[in-house]
Amino acid sequence: MPEPRLATPADAAEIARLRSDNILSEPLDESWLATCADQLALRLQDGGDARAYVVDSPTGGLATCALGLVHAVLPAPKYPKGLAVRIHAVATDPAHRRNGYAKAALAALLDHLEGDGVTLYELYASEGSAPLYEQLGFAADPALMRMTRFPAPAEGNGS
Repeated sequence: MPEPRLATPADAAEIARLRSDNILSEPLDESWLATCADQLALRLQDGGDARAYVVDSPTGGLATCALGLVHAVLPAPKYPKGLAVRIHAVATDPAHRRNGYAKAALAALLDHLEGDGVTLYELYASEGSAPLYEQLGFAADPALMRMTRFPAPAEGNGS
């Protein structure tokens, strides 16, 4: 099995593609893919808030990605450095599934983040992916809630 490697800004377009094709309920169009790739490339640079591990496909591109977005929280005994991560995307192209790539990439990402002092890890798990995350130590939290809010249309803009 190919070893996971730390992603670079040059991997951003492929990570965005894997997320779009394999996670989102509606794949992104070319404009949104470009926007996501551009933003992710900046965030994967040294000093950025994104960390990702990827597995290269033997046929080119990426077979798998595991992407986390690091953010600050107030320090506490369980979060002494005040760092948390939201695992934003773990995706594998269908042709490369069931090879252990996602588990290897996510395990490498978690080890890297632990080395950075991250102690709080959060993610959204689909029913099918929950067993993978449980194997790596994640537990369900019935208190976790989620909401998306969009700004109200401005008055007089024809909406």
